[in-house]
Amino acid sequence: MSLLVVGLSHRSAPVSVLERAALVGDEQVKLVQDTLAAEPATEAAVLATCNRIELYADVDKFHAGVAELSTLLAQHTGVGLDELTPYLYVHYEDRAVHHLFSVACGLDSMVVGEGQILGQIKDALALGQELHTAGRLLNDLFQQALRVGKRAHSETGIDRAGQSLVTFGLEQLAQGAPVAEWARGKRALVIGAGSMSSLAAATLARAGVAELVIANRTLERALRLAESLAQQHAATPAEATAAGAETLRAGLVARAVPRDRVAAELPHADIVVSCTGATGLVLTAEQLRTALAQRATCPPGAHSGPGTEVSLLDLAMPRDIDAAAHRIEGLRLVDIESLAEAAADPSGAPGTSAGAMAADVDKVRAIVSAEVAAFGAAQRAAHITPTVVALRTMAADVVASEIARLEGRLPDLDDKQRSEITQTVRRVVDKLLHAPTVRVKELASTPGGAGYADALRELFDLDPQAVAAVSRADGSARTAEPHDPKGGRA
Repeated sequence: MSLLVVGLSHRSAPVSVLERAALVGDEQVKLVQDTLAAEPATEAAVLATCNRIELYADVDKFHAGVAELSTLLAQHTGVGLDELTPYLYVHYEDRAVHHLFSVACGLDSMVVGEGQILGQIKDALALGQELHTAGRLLNDLFQQALRVGKRAHSETGIDRAGQSLVTFGLEQLAQGAPVAEWARGKRALVIGAGSMSSLAAATLARAGVAELVIANRTLERALRLAESLAQQHAATPAEATAAGAETLRAGLVARAVPRDRVAAELPHADIVVSCTGATGLVLTAEQLRTALAQRATCPPGAHSGPGTEVSLLDLAMPRDIDAAAHRIEGLRLVDIESLAEAAADPSGAPGTSAGAMAADVDKVRAIVSAEVAAFGAAQRAAHITPTVVALRTMAADVVASEIARLEGRLPDLDDKQRSEITQTVRRVVDKLLHAPTVRVKELASTPGGAGYADALRELFDLDPQAVAAVSRADGSARTAEPHDPKGGRA
C-alpha cells in the first residue's frame, strides 16, 4: 500500500473555486467514509481549512487512486470534475509526506509560519480515528506531522514571520497602524464562536476594544467565550462584575447574543469579524447599507463616531459577507481573496525582515527534509517487522515440534535434562536468526529496501497468510489507540 494525497489550496486554485469547493456540514465525514469504501483505498483522512481541501489515502494503485480521489472530491464539493481537475495537485509516497510536514510547519500557509494549521491537522486525525478510517499509516503520518510542526515552532524563529489569518486580516484593516492602536476603544462584533472566531475575539480583546459582542447560533457557546475572555482580561476581581449575558471589566464590555440579533448590533459596530459555517451569506449588501443608514442616526457614544469607516473581516469559506461590500462607501472589507493577494505581495506580507524570514524558512525546510527521511525509514522498517515476527514464530514452532519428538524418543529424561536441551536448542535457533533479522531490518529501512521482506519470505518459505495475520493484528492495535482527548485546535 502507498500514501497518496489529492487536493487544492490557495496556491493552486483561485479563491472563487476554493469558495465553491468548501466542504460544509457533514460533508467531511461523508467524504472520508466514501473514500474508504472506494476500492483503491484502505485508509482515509481529510484536511479541510478555509484555504485548502486535501484528501489523504493509503492506496494499492496509483492511477486508480488518483482518479477515484479526484472524482470523490468533485462529488462532495459540488464542483464538476472537468472544472476541478486543473486546480488539483497530487503527491505520492515521500512527496506526500513532505507536503503534509511542510503544511504542518506553516510553509504552505497563506501566511508563512502560522500555527493554527496544527489544530486543523489534529482535527483531521481525530475525525479519522473517530470514524476508524485512519489506520497505522495515517495515524503515524498525522501524529508525526504534529510533532514536526511543534518542532519547527520551538527550534526556529518561524513564529517571527508566522501569524494567524486573524492577525494578518486585522493588520490589513489597520493599514499600517499598530493593531492595538487602531482597535483601542472601538466596538467589535464577532459572528461565530468556532476556533477562528474565538481567536478573533481573543485578539480583539487583547488589542483593547471597548466593547466585544459575540453573536452565535448557539448562545450558550457564545456566553462561555464572552465569560472566558472577560475573566482573562479582568484587571482585578473588584473591577469585574457580571450580569446575565453581559460581563463587565474596566474599559471592556463582553456580551453574547443569538445570531438573529446581528442586524440590531451591526449599526453600533466599528469592527465586524465573521467566520461561520453557514452555506449562504450572513451579511448581505442590503443589510450593510441599512446598518450604515441606522449608524448615521445613532446617539453619541453608540459607536466611534459619525463618519468613521466600518471595518469588515470575512474569514469564512465560503464567504459570509457579500463581496459587494467592497463597493459600498463607508465600509472596508478584507476577505480571504484580498488576504491571498496581500500575502502574495512582498510589500504587504506580514512579519519580519526578509533576510531573517528566509533563514527561518531554510531551517524549517531542513527539519522537514530530515523528518521525511526518518518517517520513510521507520515505515520501511515497520514493513519488514511482520515478516520477521512470522519467521521467529515459525522457528519457535519448529523447536516445539522437535522437543516434543525428542520426548517421545527419550521418555526417561528428567525435568532438568529436558529443560537444558530445550534451552540449548532455543539458543542455537536464536543465534542463527539474530544476525540476519537485525541486518534485514537495517537494510529494509534504506530506500528501496522493501524487497528484503519478499526475499526473506521466499528464502524461508513463509506462509503469506501468517505474515498477513501479523500485519492485521499490528494495524488493529494501532487503529484502536485513542486520540488525545485534549486534541482540539491549537
